[in-house]
Amino acid sequence: MATSHGFLADVTNMFNDAAKLLSLEEGLAEKISVCNTTLTTRFGVRLRGKMHTFEGWRAVHSNHPSPAKGGIRYAPYANHEEVEALAALMSYKCALMDLPFGGSKGALKIDPSAWAPHELERITRRFAQELARHDFLSPSQNVPAPDVGTNEKTMIWIADEYRRMKSNDINANACVTGKPIAMGGIEGRVEATGRGVQYATQVFFQTPEDIAKTGLPADLKGRTVIIQGLGNVGYHAAKFLSQEDGCKIVAVVERDGSLRNPAGLDIEALKAHMLETGGISGFSGGEYDSGSALSDACDILIPAALESAIHDGNAHEIKAKLIVEAANGPITYAANEILRERGVVIIPDLYANAGGVTVSYFEWVKNLTHIPFGLMERRRDEQGNRMLARQIESMTGHQFPEGAESFLDGAREIDLVRSGLDDKMRSAYGEMSRLWNSSDDIPDLRTAAYIIAVRRLAEIYQALGIGG
Repeated sequence: MATSHGFLADVTNMFNDAAKLLSLEEGLAEKISVCNTTLTTRFGVRLRGKMHTFEGWRAVHSNHPSPAKGGIRYAPYANHEEVEALAALMSYKCALMDLPFGGSKGALKIDPSAWAPHELERITRRFAQELARHDFLSPSQNVPAPDVGTNEKTMIWIADEYRRMKSNDINANACVTGKPIAMGGIEGRVEATGRGVQYATQVFFQTPEDIAKTGLPADLKGRTVIIQGLGNVGYHAAKFLSQEDGCKIVAVVERDGSLRNPAGLDIEALKAHMLETGGISGFSGGEYDSGSALSDACDILIPAALESAIHDGNAHEIKAKLIVEAANGPITYAANEILRERGVVIIPDLYANAGGVTVSYFEWVKNLTHIPFGLMERRRDEQGNRMLARQIESMTGHQFPEGAESFLDGAREIDLVRSGLDDKMRSAYGEMSRLWNSSDDIPDLRTAAYIIAVRRLAEIYQALGIGG
């Protein structure tokens, strides 16, 4: 077990476990592991009659291939080490998902709730100026997205500021993803990470040799689920798994405590309550207490908040048979070893929460091509489908079944986004599963995911003449 601690050390240790199983040229593993560049910027903004100084970071773990991709978070606890750890995860995530991005991450040390919207806009625009001035913001070099504490409004402020600075860049809109639809965004981006968690869970339950390792039935319907963190990712994952797959969300863990209902929580009603009150206490559809439900018995545990939620101090108490890491780094390196030894199967963050960057890729491509998805082929496909339906009706003497509109109509942008995301999640999981089941030296899905990612990055470096 590794002796170093902290989020960055955890990511490095997980990387090293996989790299040891690959025959890499001496020194290449270290080159892949470390961040290429980290910008630290401190800038002033005059607000409320005085000058305030803000500190931010943007780390590029790898820019092979380019651009580097990764979110920007606003949080009072943000720091240099966390940003580098998240940038490394993004490199491995993009490599695993076979996306043409390097890995990057950014953060601003700020509490967004302490500032009015117009003040946040001014702060964000100054941060964007610093990033663009140092070449850490552009469609071809570095493309941010929303993360903790930021949203589509933050992204459009950044994009607009970049456009002002680079008025001759026809692809300026592609400098960020996660934008509003009206400003070059793509349908399905807001739900993308939660949707990816759903697809990851679905394909796991459709893989007999993997689901057998948990002892769970090969059917998502009726599975009990605990969600930690009902933010954007946790909410959408809970919503889709309960409404579309028949899972029961038996508990939600939030900052102010836990809410339980063995019959299943009404996620839509709970989210509305949280938006109104700021917490889960007082919700009539479940039993509240100020403690944590992480250690409650359930089939599936989905940590969807921040890193290191499950550590060596509480890993022994986890009763879930399957953990799906919807957050980045929610399980520490030490806890991962404890859980693996106990036979708990983990679908790793590297894969499980890759829905966001995958749909960000679709948005980036849409911005670069300057054409909405499906525009050129939708009506042609619709005409072909309706002609086929008429021929089937003529041949069989029966009308096409009701509810088949989704087949008869041409694919909309949201249909294509979901189809593309589903395909990427399925193909990546298939690679991980085959590798995991191919050798006793590969102890879990996390190691398999890292091996695939590291091998792809090594091949890129070797092709460029940097290694090999």
